[in-house]
Amino acid sequence: MLDGKIAIRSLLPEELDEELRAMGEPAYRGRQVFSWLSRGVSGFDEMTNLPRRLREKLAGRYYLAAPEVLRKQNSLRDGTVKYLWGLADGNAVETVVMRYHHGNTVCISTQVGCRQGCAFCASTIGGLVRQLEPYEMLEEVMFSELDSGLKISNIVLMGIGEPLDNFDNVIKFLKLVNCPQGMDIGMRHISLSTCGLTERFDKLGELNLQLTLSVSLHAPDDETRSRIMPANRGRGVAQLMDACERYFETTGRRISFEYAMIDGVNDSDEQARLLAAHARRIGAHVNLIPLNHVEESRFMPTPPERIRRFRELLERAGVNVTVRRSLGGDIDASCGQLRKKAAAGRA
Repeated sequence: MLDGKIAIRSLLPEELDEELRAMGEPAYRGRQVFSWLSRGVSGFDEMTNLPRRLREKLAGRYYLAAPEVLRKQNSLRDGTVKYLWGLADGNAVETVVMRYHHGNTVCISTQVGCRQGCAFCASTIGGLVRQLEPYEMLEEVMFSELDSGLKISNIVLMGIGEPLDNFDNVIKFLKLVNCPQGMDIGMRHISLSTCGLTERFDKLGELNLQLTLSVSLHAPDDETRSRIMPANRGRGVAQLMDACERYFETTGRRISFEYAMIDGVNDSDEQARLLAAHARRIGAHVNLIPLNHVEESRFMPTPPERIRRFRELLERAGVNVTVRRSLGGDIDASCGQLRKKAAAGRA
């Protein structure tokens, strides 16, 4: 609720139909309103095929606006576009649009801040402020597409925040963005990244959404992982692997392990072999990520030659592995850096 109003862009088509019927309107009005909302209108007066009296009723009951572009950065190297969106309550989140040969991908945030405390990530500095609502996540996708002029074909929930820590709102967002009457982005074109909140894996698996689950593993052993990722404490790698295996058996969807390469921390030969064993167990794909250095962090990226050695060890062990291409390095494109700098500027 915003100023006592319902965020109308968080409503699914069937919910809008019910709302409009309750207002005494014919059923088709709900479809008309949803169509306008999916086009990125920022006010009810833009819904020109609706009677003025209805537009006034909607404006009195529902909240509708566009997020504000607080900052926009364009990479001259690879065309990556990064946004800092200003939200209605004065908070801000980051969204990144990346160009690939297979289409344009948007990386969205799911929370304002993050409580998971990963030692190498800028998103968690300052902790969790609040959860993002479904409409706010939807608007990250919608208005990034509208402003950049780049048609979005893929979504990754890998920006600021832990998606499974905002479970219900994230699921509602996924239904909205997947809706055929709306943006109609297929679940198989969506990846959800989690640091490993295993208690939510079974619930997600039961929904069988056919998205790609990406597990931010970053270390194959408990000692290292608990040191750099507090979420591992009380769960452990063995419990995480069990949860991954159940998810794969339930959905039939291959899991991806995200693995940020940190110099002298998680890039030894022994760790490569242990990672390979975990990946083979559940048929996971491994995505090696050159670490984006954060000023406040003591961690440094693994040198390229060491990444090559690590990759070779995984491939020899029969693991499907890729090294993520670094995009937007000239515009602070890793999670949390732009929001952090903006907050520092206001301090």
